[in-house]
Amino acid sequence: MIIRTVSVATEEGARLTAALLDRFTFGDAGCREAVAEIIDAVRRRGDEAVVEYTRRFDAPGMTAGELRATEEEMARAVEEVDDRVLASIRFAAERIRTFHEREMEDSWILTRDDGTITGRLVRPVDSAGLYVPGGQGGSTPLVSSVLMNGIPAAIAGVPRRVMVTPPNSEGRVNPALLAAAREVGITEVYKTGSAWAIAALAHGTETIPAVDVIVGPGNQYVAEAKRQVMGRVRIDMIAGPSEVLIVADEEANPAYIAADMLAQAEHDPQALALLITTSRSIAERTIGELEKQVEKLSRREVALTALREKGAILLADSLEEAVELANRIAIEHLELQVRDPWQWLPAVRHAGAVFLGPFTPEAAGDYVAGPNHVLPTMGTARIASALGVEIFLKKSSIISYSRQALLNDAGHIRRLAALEGLTAHERSVAVRVEDSGEKAGQ
Repeated sequence: MIIRTVSVATEEGARLTAALLDRFTFGDAGCREAVAEIIDAVRRRGDEAVVEYTRRFDAPGMTAGELRATEEEMARAVEEVDDRVLASIRFAAERIRTFHEREMEDSWILTRDDGTITGRLVRPVDSAGLYVPGGQGGSTPLVSSVLMNGIPAAIAGVPRRVMVTPPNSEGRVNPALLAAAREVGITEVYKTGSAWAIAALAHGTETIPAVDVIVGPGNQYVAEAKRQVMGRVRIDMIAGPSEVLIVADEEANPAYIAADMLAQAEHDPQALALLITTSRSIAERTIGELEKQVEKLSRREVALTALREKGAILLADSLEEAVELANRIAIEHLELQVRDPWQWLPAVRHAGAVFLGPFTPEAAGDYVAGPNHVLPTMGTARIASALGVEIFLKKSSIISYSRQALLNDAGHIRRLAALEGLTAHERSVAVRVEDSGEKAGQ
């Protein structure tokens, strides 16, 4: 059987549900140790370590002087990319830009009658590192990752935006990636990847200056490296394998369901493709479609492994039960292929992104719809959000007291400071009150 079918109400269904709710994982011990060694090597030896790892795993002839893509390479890349591909990149960029411009936050001020001024100052970080996976040795350039990471950083106003991506065996980056970088205003591109690229962004090397924020998807070594440098820099999230959960009723189209499940399954053998349906007929027909459609895929074996080892079809008694289970699972991509999906949207509490109706494939969100496709996985949609402009922004509080405002509040400040045993705090107010020669507010 290409995928298992389980009733939610059975013991097997309970076990499967429990496993889905507890799917958050870090890299295995071997990965953690290997990444720690890589980060330490890059921290101590800088370019030398980055080049050593890049030669070993990606480009045998790489030198430190070749790590940064030249302006000539960037300009030539645009000429090498098919005009239709460039048009699609620009089309997607405009959609993504329009959506994310709505996310930009403004500084604000509150005033009180006594002269107190408080507020929030919103400022971008000074620098951001954007990780873009290599895509099968550069043969499948993930241009959408360049757009989804680079555009929000530009809108936030980050002055220095750096892209890192693994080179191919000849030490080159696919021209489509460089063209996409130019499209979003990235002029600093380094040809290195995996954990050593993350380490370089976090600690800096002779060639690659350190950044403040690191974003972007990657394999388990990239995810583990981001986890280990978190705190020294801000990261977007610790991402796991791609996920989709489709809630379907008896009116759903099994061909559409199967196509969208396979669109996730082809990413990775660990990808999670789930269907929760109230209709046994839909479940059975979806299995037939999966078996038929998987044979047409270039990544057939990857998709088959994901479906057999991770995928599942769950039978629910009602849409209420199906949606509530989806909330508990807190999936990366949630599709509502049901009659009147907008009716059910208010019931959705936890999902990275929600796709409504039969003509909204998850792939639209990956490329041109506009919202970001960097989304929380492994159940973290309960607590996390899609990548957006805010990850590149800092907020500083603004506080300004007039003389009278401090006199009015002095009693409260001194009383709370005394309660906490912080006499210098209390004294810092008292000295001003005494200098004013007036009685402070009680």
